[in-house]
Amino acid sequence: MIHEFSIYTTKTGFYNITSQVLDAIRNNGIKDGIAVIYCPHTTAGITINEAADPDVLHDLLVGLDKAFPDRKEFRHSEGNSAAHLKASAIGSSVTVIIENGKVILGTWQGVYFAEFDPPRTRKYYVKIIGE
Repeated sequence: MIHEFSIYTTKTGFYNITSQVLDAIRNNGIKDGIAVIYCPHTTAGITINEAADPDVLHDLLVGLDKAFPDRKEFRHSEGNSAAHLKASAIGSSVTVIIENGKVILGTWQGVYFAEFDPPRTRKYYVKIIGE
């Protein structure tokens, strides 16, 4: 089964979507399997990272900005090449394991929608496979 979600992003950053992902899995009735969380956008992505300390998300953005700054030599006419680079580095999907009806995440982990070209109305999907 596939679940579609919509999110409105107001700024560049990481949006915690863990509760939506967990609800989709819980409401599906799958006891054992996997869930793929997928973003169909080229300037956004999906990642798993620390959900306890918001400074981690700040530091990730600082690091990505330093690694992938805007450059005058970029040719893409929309002017968002740095956002494309960041989205490629983060990736468009993550997979989580479902065991005994629960998602296996580390103690501090959360699932995030990563926005690099706001503001936008975005979609992401959760595909659940299992028994």
